[in-house]
Amino acid sequence: MSATSSASTPSGPTGTDSRPFWERKRLDQMTRDEWESLCDGCAKCCLEKLEDPDTGEIAYTDVACRLLDTRTCRCSNYAARQRFVPDCVPLSPANVAELRWMPSTCAYRLLAFGRPLPAWHPLISGDPRTVHRAGHSVQGRCVPESEAGDLEDHIVTWPA
Repeated sequence: MSATSSASTPSGPTGTDSRPFWERKRLDQMTRDEWESLCDGCAKCCLEKLEDPDTGEIAYTDVACRLLDTRTCRCSNYAARQRFVPDCVPLSPANVAELRWMPSTCAYRLLAFGRPLPAWHPLISGDPRTVHRAGHSVQGRCVPESEAGDLEDHIVTWPA
């Protein structure tokens, strides 16, 4: 299923669909609040990545974007992030399926490709800490950009 494909909407006896919004709406049908709630808070997308110019292969590093609060795994200036980090790519229903560098566990990518959210996702578990407890976040696993040095020295495999 693509980010813009249609999904069937079964209804019960009352004519309402009781499934959660992420199971009954396409990404492009979600409200801003629904869209934002899909972020599990892993912050893997906030790690610096390197792309091989010859092969296009993406290498993750354990280097956090300068705006990432590594304790909470949230952007410290989300509303103005592109002003401070011009190459920060805002996600949208139109681009999320095409961004090869997004981690395979990302809810936006999972839903764009018709896959379910994992049990540790906060929308499923009801607890924003489950992503960290399940080991799917960068919490305690990354270094600040200001302390990193050469990105090539920080290539890791765990985010992908």
